[in-house]
Amino acid sequence: MAGRRTNLALLWATTLALVSGLAAFTVGTLGGRWVIVAHGVVALVIVVLVPWKTMIVSRGMRRARAGRSLSVGLTVFTLASLATGLVLITGTVDFLGPFTTMQVHVAAGLGTVSLTLVHTLHRPVPHRRTDLNRRNLLRAGSLTVAGGAVWLATEGVIDLWGVRGGERRFTGSHEIIAPEDVPATQWINDRVQHLDVETHRVDVVGVNWSVAEISAAGDTVEATLDCTGGWFTTQTWNGTRLDRLLDAHSGRSIVVCSTTGYWRRFPLQEASELVLATHMGGEPLRDGNGGPVRLVAPGRRGYWWVKWVDRIEVDDQPPWWQPPLPTA
Repeated sequence: MAGRRTNLALLWATTLALVSGLAAFTVGTLGGRWVIVAHGVVALVIVVLVPWKTMIVSRGMRRARAGRSLSVGLTVFTLASLATGLVLITGTVDFLGPFTTMQVHVAAGLGTVSLTLVHTLHRPVPHRRTDLNRRNLLRAGSLTVAGGAVWLATEGVIDLWGVRGGERRFTGSHEIIAPEDVPATQWINDRVQHLDVETHRVDVVGVNWSVAEISAAGDTVEATLDCTGGWFTTQTWNGTRLDRLLDAHSGRSIVVCSTTGYWRRFPLQEASELVLATHMGGEPLRDGNGGPVRLVAPGRRGYWWVKWVDRIEVDDQPPWWQPPLPTA
């Protein structure tokens, strides 16, 4: 494959890897599994293109020209992203130093995208009308088929190997069974809160509820918390359904807020499915797991499960009036 076409293919593959990777964080039900598969296939298309790109890099390294360090950095980030992705799906390594493998993978992926953008601005890849001809479309289709074949082969090897990755959830997350093993995680710059269970109150549309009052309702739901950090756990959660506390308030959205300032917005009609939980697996929630009160949002990824809840509001804004992924 010619150098220009290889670079163009890598540019589009990297863009699709970013889009599908971000979209994968939003998938909480089996119906969205195709997004996860697409992310894996696109990543393996990049692997398929490596031999051609290696020849381009080799030629470039023999010539002294500006931007060489940028190319080296891009190569390192790309290889790190691909390597950590493979480690993630096997489930063999959960942490790389103080960071989870998923955190390193995401960081490497964002680094790859950033350097790809800089590289493209520094050395633009010209688009031509002929890029959309039948031959090139067939090439793109062949690359996609090759990526899909490598994906299927990788899945087969993982199953035969018998590693933990063979049992991962459709989102790619690995299971944690025991409640006491569920890690303390938070979104981006949040910190674990240490709240007094006796004095903490949750303001639900102007009415304050104690932790004991929330717990007393005794509503129980078995739900899967699937963290974007790469793990999931299915537990029994105890507390109170939100529809019991909202007392038929009218509006379009429920806004659930944390003591940290973190918040997420939900459709009001989902109130009967959402639970303010005080217990997990029959035990009071630990601080790191969102205690004394956290939201349980079945069918949604972990960043929807607001921790350390202290306020719930109802308003007329549409439920989608928020960033798809929290920004802080």
